[in-house]
Amino acid sequence: MSSRRNFLKASGILTAAAVMQPSITFSQIPENGLLKIKPKALKSGDTVAITSPAGAVWDSNQIEIFATILKSFGFNVVYGKTLKEKFGYFAGSDELRANELNDFFADKNIKGIFCMKGGWGCARILDKLDYKLIKENPKVLIGFSDITALLLAITSKTNLITFHGPVGNSGWNEFTKSVFTNVTMAQKSFIFPENPFGEDKIVTITSGKASGELFGGNLTVLSSLIGSSYLPHWKNKILFLEEAKEEPYSIDRMLTQLKLSGVLDVISGFVFGKCAKCLAEEPLKAFTFHEVIMQHIQPLKIPAFYGAMIGHIENKLTVPLGIHATIDADKGIILLNESSVV
Repeated sequence: MSSRRNFLKASGILTAAAVMQPSITFSQIPENGLLKIKPKALKSGDTVAITSPAGAVWDSNQIEIFATILKSFGFNVVYGKTLKEKFGYFAGSDELRANELNDFFADKNIKGIFCMKGGWGCARILDKLDYKLIKENPKVLIGFSDITALLLAITSKTNLITFHGPVGNSGWNEFTKSVFTNVTMAQKSFIFPENPFGEDKIVTITSGKASGELFGGNLTVLSSLIGSSYLPHWKNKILFLEEAKEEPYSIDRMLTQLKLSGVLDVISGFVFGKCAKCLAEEPLKAFTFHEVIMQHIQPLKIPAFYGAMIGHIENKLTVPLGIHATIDADKGIILLNESSVV
């Protein structure tokens, strides 16, 4: 009962905060000079598609469970061929996975595209996507983990707002559904509170507030794209990251890569969500995750915190890439200054 009371309290905070925030208008011309494109808000009765652009789906029961969740929002569901394909560890060949995504964007009847799972494989299809087609057919695309590659590439190439949020085989509890609804099905600014369930409290790295466009996702995936043409110009961006099952030395290595490539030097704010199971195998011979984060981020002297509800966790935020936001590092808050959909 206590967890339910906490959830209801959290929902009240979310709703009240969203209503209280003023409607703020920002420039629709981001740093890359392209017009910002927002997808249409999802609504009951819309047709949405499930695809697996990365790893193969080995448990078919998960597909039906996810379809039932989507139908609970009032959506009609279309199943992608990739959900049943197996090509090594991929859900079909690179061509099949890329073509399915292109086809779903081209289909005027489909209003949203949901990814079934992550794994590995999205980076292999980035050069096979039709970005002109995607730009001309904006719609909600949502996923996280390996889907980070698609989100970063599409938003960077087209300025279409994409969504770092739950996939089909991750948890869709009441809290996660509530945030998803507020971000993708409502035309309003919105505030993400700190974790209302009392777990893993926010840790402030550097105090203060910062504003900028949100960009980020899984640290491993993002760092693997350094040097490619599928990342944004990072100046004045708020970088958000998440990770799972990586030892502190690995986090250290990837943050060093972001530092050496110039990413960390130009961002306006920093948020790390959860680093699930990121423990050292030999803790007496290693730094902790906290120590690694402090070593890399504190010297930047920009507002920064970690512990946001982003990542491989049960209670998950849906975070839009490309939306202008403000963070409060002391309170552990992310405020979306504008609606993510139209």
